[in-house]
Amino acid sequence: MSERFGWNRPSLATGGPMPHDDAPLAWVESPLQMIGAAEWAAAHRTRVDLAARLAPQVEKTAGVLNRLDALFGEQAGYYGIPWRTLRRHDHWLVGDGFSGQFRLAVTVLRPRRLTFLDDGLATLDFVDAIAGARPLTRPGVAERAVARRLAPLALDAIRLRAVAGDARIFTTFDLGEGRAGRLRDLGVRVQLHAFEWLRAAAARTPAAAAVREDRVILGSARVVDRHMPRTEYLQWVRDSARGADTAYLPHRREEEDVLAAVAALPRVRVVRTGLPIELVLAGRRVPREIVTLPTSAATTLRRVLEGSPVVVRERPFVTPEGAVR
Repeated sequence: MSERFGWNRPSLATGGPMPHDDAPLAWVESPLQMIGAAEWAAAHRTRVDLAARLAPQVEKTAGVLNRLDALFGEQAGYYGIPWRTLRRHDHWLVGDGFSGQFRLAVTVLRPRRLTFLDDGLATLDFVDAIAGARPLTRPGVAERAVARRLAPLALDAIRLRAVAGDARIFTTFDLGEGRAGRLRDLGVRVQLHAFEWLRAAAARTPAAAAVREDRVILGSARVVDRHMPRTEYLQWVRDSARGADTAYLPHRREEEDVLAAVAALPRVRVVRTGLPIELVLAGRRVPREIVTLPTSAATTLRRVLEGSPVVVRERPFVTPEGAVR
């Protein structure tokens, strides 16, 4: 555990059984998961404690959400599994249900109540996994043997909570009737949200004024993840920016050489805020166009910007051979 950006280290006993806190604990690893925790707290008018992975954008997001008066109680950053903090809480708000660390912790500690927050489109895969439609393994990742062996044990812990009426999904994604029905059969309750708290609060963040242009391109990690060649990606950015002054919001995992090449394109300004796009773009609801490759961010942004004159456009890259990226 670590004290960073003004977070308070929880007061933990050094021996004997750990006392349990009444407040839920949000165990999060990304800015979107942290925003989900703030939304859950606002929707339930309940203060939540926070255990968040120490990473630059996560830390900066926490600082902004605190200034926006998110209902966060005790807050601590961590590396690895925050065992002692988890033991103190009977209700976990979990950001990454596919995490091997979560699988181990839920198998060992067996919390009394579980709520799963959004983690992009992985949310849909996770719902399918707990409903038995696919394995409880992270899509597209070759997992270690230990993680694979923990998967059925973690699934058992989740389903036991569901049978008891103590497992929930808190999401902004439309799960569809098929998924929702399978969750109901298991006893998992679903609560939908539309970023009501963020839409009300985001205008008060300075990041709202960082993007002045009428066209915004959302950066992608497809190059660093080797899902798209660098030359094709730069061509997509060039085509998407053509004819307008454009702000480019980098993905948090983009490499510097790609960003330098983007910054050299005509009429493109790279805007580094260190914050998630939902938090940056929610506060300035003026007519503009947001362009992105197909991504879960299009769904979250449409929810955040609902009722505004902003248009979110998913624009795939089509190669000369007709392949869609």
